[in-house]
Amino acid sequence: MNLNHFEKLIGSGFYTGYSPIASGTAGSFAALIIYWIPGFENLFIIVPAILLFFIYGIFVGSKFEKIYGKDPAEFTLDEIVGTWISLICLPKTIGISVTAFIIWRILDVIKPQPARRVERIAGGLGIMLDDVIAGLYTLLIVHLLVYLIGVF
Repeated sequence: MNLNHFEKLIGSGFYTGYSPIASGTAGSFAALIIYWIPGFENLFIIVPAILLFFIYGIFVGSKFEKIYGKDPAEFTLDEIVGTWISLICLPKTIGISVTAFIIWRILDVIKPQPARRVERIAGGLGIMLDDVIAGLYTLLIVHLLVYLIGVF
């Protein structure tokens, strides 16, 4: 099985998956850069982007797994989707973006349940779902910080 150029480009998060160190963090940072494109935070843009990349990620993630092994570092599209989820409906400020990024990376690494459990699902679905869950946890935490506690 081979990956075509487009699958490799998108699946590796614009080649961040081939970073020699911290490919997941590199992929998340790429997602943050895309998020900062003016207007990307609009729900009519970010939500369809998340859904499209999630669905495509299931397909191409399975191909990456067959080539590179279980939940391969070379596949960072899951980090992109998780990062975008963590930023939905938040004010677009540097402070909030950095806070969400840091919390997201911590939760992606420690994988609180049920993220750790769904990570065991074979193929692209397992690869994508644990990051969706970590992204949703991050979204909830940052929304609490911003809207209930008023940290920012």
